[in-house]
Amino acid sequence: MTPIPIDDPADPRLAAYTRMRERDLVGREGRFIAEGEVVLRVLLSGSARFRVESVLVSPERLPGLERALAHLDAPVYLASKAVMGAVAGFPIHRGVLAVGLRGPEPAPDALVPAGPALLLGLVGLANHDNVGGIFRNAAAFGADAVLLDSETCDPLYRKAIRVSAGTSLTVPFARVPTGDELLALCERCALTPVALSPRGEDITTLPPLPRALLLLGTEGPGLPEAMMARARRVAIPMAPGVDSLNVAVAGAVALHRLGGGRVAAG
Repeated sequence: MTPIPIDDPADPRLAAYTRMRERDLVGREGRFIAEGEVVLRVLLSGSARFRVESVLVSPERLPGLERALAHLDAPVYLASKAVMGAVAGFPIHRGVLAVGLRGPEPAPDALVPAGPALLLGLVGLANHDNVGGIFRNAAAFGADAVLLDSETCDPLYRKAIRVSAGTSLTVPFARVPTGDELLALCERCALTPVALSPRGEDITTLPPLPRALLLLGTEGPGLPEAMMARARRVAIPMAPGVDSLNVAVAGAVALHRLGGGRVAAG
C-alpha cells in the first residue's frame, strides 16, 4: 500500500467523495461512504460483506491505519483535511473516509435460517439515527438479519453507518416492497411476527419463540393497525406516566427478551 498524495479538490480520482452531504440521499451508483476510523476498520476487517473501492485519509491519521491498510487492494489517497472538506462540502474532522461498493442484495427469504431464527422487520423508519441504532442492537443481541420495507431509509447512508458503529456493514439485510410482504414472509418461513404495543401481553412473561420476526414501525404512528392485527402484540412494562420509548431503545429491549440465550450461547 503506497498512499497517493492529492492536493487538488477537483482531482477526478476523488469524484466519488464529492458533495457527500447532498449525494448521500440520492445514491452513488452502487457506492456508499464510510466515515471514521471505527467504520473503516470494520469495512477492512473481512466481516463486512462489501468491498472497498478507495480510501481517503489525512496525513496525521495515516500512521495509525497503516497496518489495517497494508494489504488493501484499492487506492489510498492522502489529502489534508482542508482538501477533504473542500471535496465533501463540509469540514471532515475525523480525517478518514472510504468508498464502499454495495454489490448485489440478497433475497429476503435467503436470510432466514432453517433452525432457530430471530429477524427484524423495519416499516417506514425514515430516521437515520434510529436505523443505525437498530442495526447496532441487532448485532449486539444476535439477530440473524434485518429486513426493510421500501419506505425505510438506507442503512448504508453515511450517518446510519456511523451510528451503527459499522454494524450495518456486517448484519445481513435485504429489502421488501411493503410491510405486508414481511407478514407474507413470516407465513412462508414459519416465523411468528411480533409487534410492540402498550396493549400487548407483558414481554417479560412471553414464552420462548424459536422463530420470530420483530416488527418495528416509525415513532408516533407506529405500525399500521392492519399489520398489528396479524402479529403477536407484546408490551414493555414502564413506570407510570410513561407510555413509549425511542424505537431503537424499544427494539433493544425486545431483542434482548426474544433472543433468549442465543448471545450467551454464542
